[in-house]
Amino acid sequence: MNVELITKEDLKQFKNEMLTEMKHLLKPGQGQSKQWLKSYEVRKLLNISPGTLQNLRVNGTLHYTKIGGLLYYKTEDIEKLLEGNIR
Repeated sequence: MNVELITKEDLKQFKNEMLTEMKHLLKPGQGQSKQWLKSYEVRKLLNISPGTLQNLRVNGTLHYTKIGGLLYYKTEDIEKLLEGNIR
């Protein structure tokens, strides 16, 4: 049986790599990046369920704007969430 230990340093490195990749995906100036994202785009980007996204809205972690029946999220707010700078 193989046992592999994961240290806090490993997790920090993984977090930094993940943030770098997310920033690359959200980087302004590339044709794919938008200022506003729909719910399904945010869920896909963060790899979270609809319930988790709802919890982020309800507890005020992620701000949104509702237009008609659609919810939109600022790309900037998602970047802040990933960096842990949302209050």
